[in-house]
Amino acid sequence: MNSIRVRRRRRLREKEIKALDEELAQRLGVQLSQEGRPVDRAESTEFDIIFVDNVAEGIIYQEKAFLSVRGLLRLKPTRAAVTVDMGAVPFVTKGADIMAPGIVEADPAVKPGDLVWVKDINHGVPLAVGEALISGEEMRAKEKGKAIRNIHFVADKLWKLNEE
Repeated sequence: MNSIRVRRRRRLREKEIKALDEELAQRLGVQLSQEGRPVDRAESTEFDIIFVDNVAEGIIYQEKAFLSVRGLLRLKPTRAAVTVDMGAVPFVTKGADIMAPGIVEADPAVKPGDLVWVKDINHGVPLAVGEALISGEEMRAKEKGKAIRNIHFVADKLWKLNEE
């Protein structure tokens, strides 16, 4: 698996950081930036990456800001979460899309097109970030079909970026 290409990395201004934090607070109930820690934005192939103190803790996917799995681990948000049963975990962590039957709980506020994060039922550990294909209500009720398109997951190129 080849590594992710990062280009045009630049430091964000105070105003841009504030806007990013407001969007994340509205979407996830958490803020990414911390006083005195530099925040950068860089382009990559699938999405833009937000670096906080040189750690890839956020992404911008289709003009929507969200946390990466590392950001989710650090900030532990409560909104936009989807919980999957343990049978789904090996598939999710290999990059598979999330199927409705594996979903045990979903934030009812989730609408199709929203970004969500996926966690396991036993530990509540973030496994992936994806785009909802159906609403949170439908995710809990549906018995077949895809519910979430997997965008970024544990052990993918973005995750490995911080291990190099």
